[in-house]
Amino acid sequence: MERDDWADRQERSNLALLRFMTWISLSFGRRAGRVLLRLITAYFVLFSPSARRASRSYLNRALGRHAGWRDGYRHVFSFASTIHDRIYLLNERFDLFDIRIHGVEHVEAALSDGQGAFLMGAHLGSFEVVRAIGRAQPHIRIAITMYEENARKINAILAAVNPSAQHDVIGLGKVDAMLKVRERLESGSLVGMLADRTLRQAGDTLKERDFLGAPAAFPLGPLHMAAVLKRPVIFMTGLYRGGNRYDIHFEPLADFSSIERRERPAAVDAALTRYVSLLEHYCRIAPYNWFNYFDFWQGNRASETVRADTRGLQVTRDS
Repeated sequence: MERDDWADRQERSNLALLRFMTWISLSFGRRAGRVLLRLITAYFVLFSPSARRASRSYLNRALGRHAGWRDGYRHVFSFASTIHDRIYLLNERFDLFDIRIHGVEHVEAALSDGQGAFLMGAHLGSFEVVRAIGRAQPHIRIAITMYEENARKINAILAAVNPSAQHDVIGLGKVDAMLKVRERLESGSLVGMLADRTLRQAGDTLKERDFLGAPAAFPLGPLHMAAVLKRPVIFMTGLYRGGNRYDIHFEPLADFSSIERRERPAAVDAALTRYVSLLEHYCRIAPYNWFNYFDFWQGNRASETVRADTRGLQVTRDS
């Protein structure tokens, strides 16, 4: 699938620059780092025309009006802010932020039988800030799923930002991936994944839903995995609200605990409908938090679906 994965490319930026930004930010504070951030944002707004076009196309839909250059700048700056704030979040500096958690009771309910559950989000807001739930609820553990290539990149980023940072990362695409996910669930962990993107080579089935006024295709793999493993699914998003504030939202998405095999297709279909509805809801609440800088409506097309992955392992890419 040909598309401009602008956000992914930026996260693969030079590690030496990342270490420099980390040093500046930790030595002189978040305010000093954000001065550089504004310059970086201006550069990409001016010199990334494909990302600028994709941003405007999305914002026109989410805002319900024509998006001007100020909207585009704010959109990119929101993304850059969440990346910058990872420096502090990975160094356990949660004290720098005003983090408000909504709906944690849904997570507690999903874990009440001693088994784990799935956290299903999107490239909307910051997944890193969702780890703050572990501060308020120390008994809650979160594992992250992503493809092996992305896992290696994330590990390199972690080493650059904080060599001692520990993440429980499950690499998808290997034969033991499902076993590892099952192990985390049986130990009572949450398994997090982002379910709004797929890859042609992933072999995931796509299905279209109306999203912000036009059809877009979403992968079924994440929901299929949850259905096969018969666990509840909680929708998650960590919205950046400007300044130092983040709002973490958890919403019940689906419960596959008692779903029989013959009932799975209908249950997964209904869960996808709710997932897209929740995604649209939060895009309208916090429109500048959408970090898919490509033409999402053309870039994710159900007509480009290839084979279905029977293992349910090829799910999505993490940001």
